[in-house]
Amino acid sequence: MYRVISLLEEESVDQMRQLAGQASFAHGRVSNPHNLAKDNLQISDPAAYQHSGELLRRAMLASPEFQDIAFPDIVAPPMLVRYAPAMKYGLHSDAAFVAAAGAQIRTDLSCTIFLCDPADYDGGALLVQLGHGTMSFKLPAGDMVVYPSNALHQVEPVTRGERLVAISFIQSRIADPLKRDLLYELNEIAALEGAKIDPGAFVKLQHIQSNLLRLWSHD
Repeated sequence: MYRVISLLEEESVDQMRQLAGQASFAHGRVSNPHNLAKDNLQISDPAAYQHSGELLRRAMLASPEFQDIAFPDIVAPPMLVRYAPAMKYGLHSDAAFVAAAGAQIRTDLSCTIFLCDPADYDGGALLVQLGHGTMSFKLPAGDMVVYPSNALHQVEPVTRGERLVAISFIQSRIADPLKRDLLYELNEIAALEGAKIDPGAFVKLQHIQSNLLRLWSHD
């Protein structure tokens, strides 16, 4: 249902903070004036957005753990977002399609990359409703949480300091979340138990993995 991934080293986090400190930001409703739940600031400097977004997108695609959980087809360039004191994002689910790199992509998964230390701000936790429970995420700088885009979620009001994150959306090669989770579990079994399985049985397992990926990616 969700995955926390250690994505960025300290040097990369510092680079994102420097880019954010030098870039201009506009109110988040500039991209959706009718979304009254949205109260944050998003990067509005085209050059800085392109640069930071591409660096973060490359880091995501270079992460084996992200590849294993998301089966990414298209990754929208992550956008730097700031929350000053009293800012928040009310309960919502993400749009089914978003514009990215000149195209419309289907939002199968959403992600938040945390770029400041949790001790630097109060409030500002990401709350995601998964099943009958609500998960709270306020992660160390450099960590990323990936979760279903159709899950209701919100960002609590920031009461002290500033919350700096980057957000992105992923169109997966496997649109069905159940099929995506099943493939992930099969891959985990192959990785953890592959050396212990009879070689002939392991070949069959890999055969099933490949054919399910081939079949379900056509959906």
